[in-house]
Amino acid sequence: MSLLASTSEDPSTGTATAPVAGAADARSYLFNDRTADSYRRSVADGIALVADTVTRTDRPFSGVTPDELAPRISGIDLDQPLGDAGAALEELEEVYLRDAIYFHHPRYLAHLNCPVVIPALVGEAVLSAINSSLDTWDQSAGGTLIERRLIDWTTERLGLGQDADGIFTSGGTQSNFQALLLAREEAVTQALKNAAEPLTQHDILPRLRILSSEVSHFSVKKSAKLLGLGQDAVISVETDRDRRMRPAALARELERCHREGLVVMAVVATAGTTDFGTLDPLPQIADLAAWAGTWFHVDAAYGCGLLTSRTRRHLLDGVERADSVTVDYHKSFFQPVSSSAVLVRDRATLRHATYHADYLNPARMVEQRIPNQVDKSIQTTRRFDALKLWMTLRIMGVDGLGALFDEVCDRAADAWTLLDEDPRYEVVTKSQLSTLVFRYLPPEGALRELTDEANLYARDALAASGEAVVAGTTVDGAHYLKFTLLNPETSLDDIAHVLDLLAEHAGRYLNEHAAAPARRAS
Repeated sequence: MSLLASTSEDPSTGTATAPVAGAADARSYLFNDRTADSYRRSVADGIALVADTVTRTDRPFSGVTPDELAPRISGIDLDQPLGDAGAALEELEEVYLRDAIYFHHPRYLAHLNCPVVIPALVGEAVLSAINSSLDTWDQSAGGTLIERRLIDWTTERLGLGQDADGIFTSGGTQSNFQALLLAREEAVTQALKNAAEPLTQHDILPRLRILSSEVSHFSVKKSAKLLGLGQDAVISVETDRDRRMRPAALARELERCHREGLVVMAVVATAGTTDFGTLDPLPQIADLAAWAGTWFHVDAAYGCGLLTSRTRRHLLDGVERADSVTVDYHKSFFQPVSSSAVLVRDRATLRHATYHADYLNPARMVEQRIPNQVDKSIQTTRRFDALKLWMTLRIMGVDGLGALFDEVCDRAADAWTLLDEDPRYEVVTKSQLSTLVFRYLPPEGALRELTDEANLYARDALAASGEAVVAGTTVDGAHYLKFTLLNPETSLDDIAHVLDLLAEHAGRYLNEHAAAPARRAS
């Protein structure tokens, strides 16, 4: 049935305007018992298109530029529907699928984006169709209990204890923000309680500080800004040559804050830095946070995959002493975006995110023991993203996830050896997880001054070719390249091939600049 039921006419000009959909026609697109067959056909067509596209995709990116793609999309008149799912899917292939970034491809080596497991995609299809909202029991029922069971499962793996709790979030940034919100409120409460003279919250807020390593995630500073503290409230703690926080440097900063009358509201340790894949020394940092009487948060958005590993779980030792932990299942648990959580040692601290609305979760529901997840969450409406992880655990199991994560960590270790032995490259540090930071080094001489430019050019040229995608970062002010390995299908041969391509692009850049003076002289 076509959605284009009729056209209307502008009475002032007599010209035809956009088609108007009749209510009966529009209702045919609602998913219900009468349209189940249409739903089955339409979704099957969409799945077939994606499967066919993935099957024939031979590179992670087409190399399309924003200037090339933008006119295709901006030229589409959204007031003129196609009225047919098949036509819309054909158009989608043109404006999106053909030029999408494909994380499943073994030569996508850039950011913390993982290929996804099929059981999670089954969960995604179910949760999207049923469309439960996880804010209250009367919008989700069993969905609430499944999410709570997965939170308990994760806190058990973390070792946070019987009083632990948490909530699913949109990602690591939101999890870090909520954890620091709870830390701020706990710090303010404690400061007001212990003050020698009457104080207000406004007296305390300017004195609050957050201590995190100089390579911690940007969301720590962003959270401070959103919490009204300002980015200056975050004190960067020195790291060692492996980019791990130095406990001695943390101790010095804690002592300095105490001397200056500042209140350290949280110490943030990172279990898996975005750039270097290293883990801060959690036991020593936990000791210092306990000594200072401050909130201890662990950002394990990347390193949480260690919870599933049979051989590397010990790298997270000390996380069980955290007051809060960030995990991103959509990184090292091979889940589709979004699938993340913030976990806390003491469920009572989640009260700082609680607000009761009469229409939604009135206070009397607590007395009636009705489980409303909105009581713990910054968000109100939330997707049932927990179902993806539930289906993954129930179908392939936690050991299967652990085997996949161990495989990418093993591959990164082999790739480090490959880089370390390659005279064309300089590698920064050996990752504890699956990230490698390195750069192409021109031959000794005048061209060595073009190292930054050669690496930037090589990365851009590689992306433009579509043959592979790598990331970049800066280390001590210099430009470096970065591999983030999260695909078990990526082989050492893939990595070696990409290194050859990068060297070829960088060499071309250097040759062009070496020839330029000669051309000018002639």
